[in-house]
Amino acid sequence: MQLHQLQPIHGFKNKKRIARGGKRGTYSGRGQKGQKSRAGAKIRPAERDLIIRIPKRRGFKNKPLGPKPLIINMGELEKQFENKQVIDKKNLREKGFIKTLGQRVKILSGGELKKTLKIKGLEVSRKAEEKIKAAGGSVEKISPYGRPPEGRENRK
Repeated sequence: MQLHQLQPIHGFKNKKRIARGGKRGTYSGRGQKGQKSRAGAKIRPAERDLIIRIPKRRGFKNKPLGPKPLIINMGELEKQFENKQVIDKKNLREKGFIKTLGQRVKILSGGELKKTLKIKGLEVSRKAEEKIKAAGGSVEKISPYGRPPEGRENRK
C-alpha cells in the first residue's frame, strides 16, 4: 500500500450553514456575540425595567414623607431641663438638641425621669408618656402630619 492509496475511515461532514441570509457570510449582518445575535432575541422595553424597579410590597404608597424624627431620650431631658419647665421645639433649639424648628422630634422612654416636665407640640412614645405623667408632668399631643390628634371631638 502506498500513500496515494490511503482512504479515510469516516467520510467528510458538510460544514454547518450559519445564519443563512444572503451574501453576508457567517454572521449575516447580526454582528458577533450577544443577545441581538441569537435566534429569537427580543429586547425588553425600557419601560418594563422601570416598572420592575418600583417596590410593590408593604405600603409603598403609605411611607412617611420626609426624614425620620430626631429621637431624644428622657434621660437627656432630665439632665438639661429644670423642674416644671415647658419643653417645646423652641426650648430644644436653645439647648442645642435640634438645628431648625421644622425638624420632627420624638421623645422616647430611655432613662429615668424625676422632674415634672410639660411636653408641648412634640411626638411622644406611649411608655414615655406614662413615665412623664407618673412624674407629675403633662403631654400636649400633636400629630406629626399637622392634624389634630385622633378623635372627632377636635373637629368643628
